[in-house]
Amino acid sequence: MNERKTKAGILSGILTYTLWGFIPLFFKLLSDVLPMEILSQRIIWASVFMLIAVVLSKKWQSFVRIITDLFRHPKKLLMMLLVSLLISTNWFTFIWAINNNHILQTSLGYYINPIISILLGVIFLKEKLARAQVIAVVLAFIGVMVMTLSLGAFPYISLTLALSFGFYGLLKKKMDYAVIEGLAVETLFVTPFALIAWFYFINSDQSFVTNHATLGMWALVVSSGIVTAVPLLLFAFTARNIPLSMMGFMQYIGPTISLLLGVLVYHEAFTVTHAISFSLIWLGLVVFSVATFKMYRVTKL
Repeated sequence: MNERKTKAGILSGILTYTLWGFIPLFFKLLSDVLPMEILSQRIIWASVFMLIAVVLSKKWQSFVRIITDLFRHPKKLLMMLLVSLLISTNWFTFIWAINNNHILQTSLGYYINPIISILLGVIFLKEKLARAQVIAVVLAFIGVMVMTLSLGAFPYISLTLALSFGFYGLLKKKMDYAVIEGLAVETLFVTPFALIAWFYFINSDQSFVTNHATLGMWALVVSSGIVTAVPLLLFAFTARNIPLSMMGFMQYIGPTISLLLGVLVYHEAFTVTHAISFSLIWLGLVVFSVATFKMYRVTKL
């Protein structure tokens, strides 16, 4: 793997997960809007933003070639539809959880997600793990299990987030389309469903955005497209340039920030059990990072 691209992928990944860690702050501002309406608006404006990005980056021909290729190959078309549905499911679950005061559950979901990503990388992409990396995964798994059991209920929100985004990352890596054009197609595929949902809200007089939104609220709704697309662009670049297993552990940045937001900003409970779980996960992260760095140096030499 090209050393320069690997370094760029690592920096892109750090920025991606930092942005995602702070994203609950943004969607809390839209708590008066129904989750499904937020989702439909998010998809529509993300699609608009990506089409503008395609035009400005002069990638329109490449964008058209991807669409043509998809319709010529039904399996690729089905995979792209699945990618779009997986990320839409993830978005809806996340929005619903944030607006119903379950930030710690979303944090847990994205703590579980790296383990899912690592396992998917090993199973489907035949990525190899060193012994120290296996130990790191076990430590993180124990930490996640401690946090899961402390909830006292089946963490359906967390598992939905983890599985949907884990398989999304896997399919993105397998499809390997150019970053900007690929994401534009991805959002475009679910835009018709988003438009149908928005028209439903308007016609049923349930649309908060249409009926009650101020200019400031409209600005937030439109900017949700940018808030959605920019981290996904960075994520797509990251997925193309570093191993899925390395991506997996970088993903702990986001949920750690969200966990701190849930506790310090929104005053959700943080118990001794949370502290134990958090410590185990970060110990796993340190072990994995050191082992990966050593492997990288040996490969470089």
